[in-house]
Amino acid sequence: MQETELKLELSQSGAGSLLRKNPFGSSPTILQQRSIYFDTPGWDLSKRSLSLRIRQSGNEKIQTLKAADGTAAGSFTRQEWERPVAGDTPIVDDPQIRDLRAGAGPELAPLFEVHVKRHRWNVVDGDATLEVTLDLGKVVAADREAPLCEIELEKKAGSPTALFALARKVDLITPAHLGVLSKAERGYRLLGSAPGAAKTASIPLTCEMSAATAFVRIATACLRQFRLNEMVLSWSRDAEALHQARVSLRRLRSLCSICKSLFDDSRFDHMREELTWLASEFGDARNIDVMIDRASSEALSSRLQDAREDAYAAVEASLSSARARALMIDAAEWISIRSWRADQADETLHEHSSRGFASGVFDKLWKKVAKGGSDLIDADDETRHEVRIVAKKLRYAAEFFQPLYKSKAEAKRHRRFIRAMEDLQDNLGRLNDLATAPGMLAALELSDMAGAKDLFSAEDKSKLLEDAAEAHDALVNTRRFWR
Repeated sequence: MQETELKLELSQSGAGSLLRKNPFGSSPTILQQRSIYFDTPGWDLSKRSLSLRIRQSGNEKIQTLKAADGTAAGSFTRQEWERPVAGDTPIVDDPQIRDLRAGAGPELAPLFEVHVKRHRWNVVDGDATLEVTLDLGKVVAADREAPLCEIELEKKAGSPTALFALARKVDLITPAHLGVLSKAERGYRLLGSAPGAAKTASIPLTCEMSAATAFVRIATACLRQFRLNEMVLSWSRDAEALHQARVSLRRLRSLCSICKSLFDDSRFDHMREELTWLASEFGDARNIDVMIDRASSEALSSRLQDAREDAYAAVEASLSSARARALMIDAAEWISIRSWRADQADETLHEHSSRGFASGVFDKLWKKVAKGGSDLIDADDETRHEVRIVAKKLRYAAEFFQPLYKSKAEAKRHRRFIRAMEDLQDNLGRLNDLATAPGMLAALELSDMAGAKDLFSAEDKSKLLEDAAEAHDALVNTRRFWR
């Protein structure tokens, strides 16, 4: 069967507030549950985005195999197979799951356990029937454990918009952050080293997919990347996690821009504006991190470190704001429900093949980069910045749709194209750092400090301009992988 659910993360105190106010219209059914998760020593199931568990509730034990694509963010749609079992040993010869396990190692062993006190409600909202589950407990792996506090809203019948309406009601009672980790993923993370910055991951696309389906896959992956990095920032002021969080928002905003022909929806502009707002909240902290890396004066570096503390505090305030939480819920709803399709008169555009759509995007962006960057040395900073933005969109698009170009020749041309793009972007990025450094230093009242002018010297700019022009020429002469 297929399940559709929305997952939210709460604090322990927030869960207490929710239980006291109980907006679900009835008293909950309460269960104590213990789940044992199994895998091979080489984690063959996890590598296939599969999880296998045996969950005990009272005297009942249920074995469940779940399959996911690894890109879900908050709103999950995945396949699962269940069967009753007598003990704590998985039954793996079930014909429904045999094919999924084909090729996996034969040895299965328990890896970790999840212990929760589960509160469950059935909620009727108009034509929708929802099951609400609040889990309070812990994940235990070897000698490690981590608290677990999450709420899942699962659609049993009716419109999925009810999931998001209820999520907003929960967020009014206590801060609720979009959940992107399954319980299985939490267990596997406990078995490894502390999670760091999450970089972009490969997205499962096929040429048979429509353009609209490809958009949804990519967009949910961007949301997931953002939330993974946001979680790191909740306990660490990690410069790379901040950078990757900002990158994920910019990738999502760029995706919306390059796919805007798919949308005829009044919410599209609002969504893009909100993504622009949240990404801008990371700007000062990121710029200061870049300047710290380049600072040659100890005194300047110390003052920048002080400014960094303030900038990261501002980022934390933005991430914990109701506006940021609302954006994540709104984005998950807009992406997953696809109501923007119903507003589009020309449905044939949505059913256009993902590869054909991607090739058209590449042609359009490549022409802009080729023409706009033809005179980088004599162009002004604003013009170079515009070229940088378009080049970034082209790079993101090339990464988004890479799985659609998988022949040996296409893959080879793609790697060469990405290397050429990286070279151009690196040089344009450094030029942008030089252009923004004076204003940033002035805002921090550090312009007159020793070493400040080293952050934006004319000699550096002259060399970077030459390198950027060469990189642009190399890109234009690189064979396009999509043609």
